[in-house]
Amino acid sequence: MTTSDEPNAVTSRYSRRSHSSNRYSFLRPEVYLGVQERQRAMLKMFSQHGTTDLAKLRLLEVGCGTGGNLLELLRIGFEPQHLRGIELLPDRFRQARNTLPLQLELLEGDASQAAIAPESQDIVLVSTVFSSLLDDHFQQHLAGTLWQWIKPGGAVLWYDFTFNNPRNADVRGVPLRRVKALFPQAKMSARRITLAPPIARRVAPVHPMLYTLFNSLPWLRTHILCWIAKS
Repeated sequence: MTTSDEPNAVTSRYSRRSHSSNRYSFLRPEVYLGVQERQRAMLKMFSQHGTTDLAKLRLLEVGCGTGGNLLELLRIGFEPQHLRGIELLPDRFRQARNTLPLQLELLEGDASQAAIAPESQDIVLVSTVFSSLLDDHFQQHLAGTLWQWIKPGGAVLWYDFTFNNPRNADVRGVPLRRVKALFPQAKMSARRITLAPPIARRVAPVHPMLYTLFNSLPWLRTHILCWIAKS
């Protein structure tokens, strides 16, 4: 597979997924508890790295999907004119465009080919993106592209799972050692979060406190949130 083939392969793999499942509905307790946990961890990471005036920061999300993360960022204080999103899949791009304010720029297509100026972004967000990229060379190429967009003193904000899913060959986990290999020049801090979804789907509907109880065991957390800083 060549580098240019991987975006087409991602589109093909996503087309095989069911679009009728409510597995990610916010009405499900394991979903909203996981999202709230990630939000708390992200806000703490912003604060720890001195990014307290969110309204001044320029942030670009790669793989913005239907715009859910960008909506969260607007709510916590980012300005729409300082936010941008890139989405490969046309149907998701259309949903995002219908949802987000017009001041927020959205780009459709392959992020590795996007016309983003070097060192123009304070933060580039990638949330469960690299786990959908099965070509190692394309992963490295995209990581290098994101790194070019970051200003000195800025960072890639990374959220993704670290373990393979034996029931889904269209994705693969990205362990921390791989993240470090993708960004060898970075100064990195990371924390493990998110209760393993198969466990969360079983325990959270019984009682939301069970999510917190099981999630207190670090080895049951399947995702990492990373601050990948450019000195």
